[in-house]
Amino acid sequence: MASSTDRIEKRVLLRAPRDRVWRAISDSKHFGSWFGVEFDGPFVAGATIVGKIVPTTVDAEVAKSQEPYKGFRFEFAVDRVEPMRLFSFRWHPYAVDSSVDYSKEPSTLVAFVLEEAADGTMLTVTESGFDQIPLERRAKAFAANEGGWTAQMKLIEKYLAHHAQA
Repeated sequence: MASSTDRIEKRVLLRAPRDRVWRAISDSKHFGSWFGVEFDGPFVAGATIVGKIVPTTVDAEVAKSQEPYKGFRFEFAVDRVEPMRLFSFRWHPYAVDSSVDYSKEPSTLVAFVLEEAADGTMLTVTESGFDQIPLERRAKAFAANEGGWTAQMKLIEKYLAHHAQA
């Protein structure tokens, strides 16, 4: 079993049908609007996609916290796309210093798993691999992403509640 310092796991019951939740996590445009990023194309398993931070359209307070990073570029290496069940990608966590080349560091794996639930869809997000991040930034990356995923669970919940077309 992985140590508690190696993985972050968040669960949220989303009061939306599974197909809407799937679109919100697997379509790069939908994902970007709640997550706060604009991607240069669709999510395709095995492909790398470039994104830049743009404040979320879902929550003004979170958008304000994202504002200092507006335009910051990063990459997702899309891992798996299993329709209606699993979307995963690799990235460099808390890679926010533009003077640092993070490409030589190990990445973490972020997995979004959907399950049927009585009142909607259960979403579990797990980010693992922190124990491989260089020691000098590991604790800060873990803490930043722990808080970040808590905020993102609220954002996807708000997005699905207020965007019927999602």
